[in-house]
Amino acid sequence: MDYTTRWNINRGYMKLEVWREALDLFTSVHSSLCRSEKLDFKLKGQLLDSAQSIGANIAEGYCRESINEYLQFLNVALGSAGETLTRMIGLEKTGYISHEDFERLDRSHYSVENKLIALIRSLQAKRKNGTWEDEFKEPTGEYEP
Repeated sequence: MDYTTRWNINRGYMKLEVWREALDLFTSVHSSLCRSEKLDFKLKGQLLDSAQSIGANIAEGYCRESINEYLQFLNVALGSAGETLTRMIGLEKTGYISHEDFERLDRSHYSVENKLIALIRSLQAKRKNGTWEDEFKEPTGEYEP
């Protein structure tokens, strides 16, 4: 799915499967929480914030200048994933979300989490063996001014 017709090298994160799945996880969490009228506003907001933070940090890290910064933001995204899962477990244990909703969200979360771990390991390997380049490459196509 294309989110925009405008493209440049800084928007390359939109091609990452983990980023796309993180957005899907956020929308699934959002739709599950919107069905629960008994859930208080603060708790709902905290879970939505942590779920949205996963994709946001993947994007922000991608747009940073160095591999160290990129990895730092991916680790923050991984921390947000842990927070999201912990909050989902708490909501399921207290009956705010059904076991079926939890299982559906957990499957999506597990996929995002594993892809995020794989991306981190891949970038750590590139940093270690020196194949990461901290500069923009020449564009392969025209950019809009």
